[in-house]
Amino acid sequence: MVSLMDLWLPILLSAAGVFVVSTILHMVLPYYRSDHSTLNDEESILEALRRAGVSPGEHMFPGCGSMKEMGSPEYVEKCKRGPVGWMTILPNGVWNMGKGLTQWFLFSILVSFCTAYVATFALRADDFSSVFRLTGTVAFMGYALGVIPNSIWKGVAWSTTLKFVFDGLCYGLTTGLIFAWLHS
Repeated sequence: MVSLMDLWLPILLSAAGVFVVSTILHMVLPYYRSDHSTLNDEESILEALRRAGVSPGEHMFPGCGSMKEMGSPEYVEKCKRGPVGWMTILPNGVWNMGKGLTQWFLFSILVSFCTAYVATFALRADDFSSVFRLTGTVAFMGYALGVIPNSIWKGVAWSTTLKFVFDGLCYGLTTGLIFAWLHS
């Protein structure tokens, strides 16, 4: 049986590998550029949001306080009139890429740590294929499956979600390869 301490190097190197692969996927390849559009009459919409004092966080519109309210004729009418959606408001200021990249790397370490944790229970063989399949699958699950509910519940385009699932596949393959290379 493999101990978690035996896997500290694959944990860190796979997180670094995923960081590199994600940089290539998001900075070099153009396939995410069509995922977002700008608002028509953006300036007046932004001004209205500022005047309304919209705070950072997740917002649903039209809003409702309960499942019962969702069935009310007033709420149904608001939905028919539209628009209907979800909105994420970030704190004011320039986007902090350093903070986001740091959090992404820490998340990658977490996924690799969880992958290693599962591996300590399941890895009995040292063959490349078994290690690759197990760790690659667990990492894929950590990176890819969590984005699917965004299309189910928040209306994120399935094409966008499938791109993130593809990214998760790349990250899972990267993690699996590094674990298999260092463990077998």
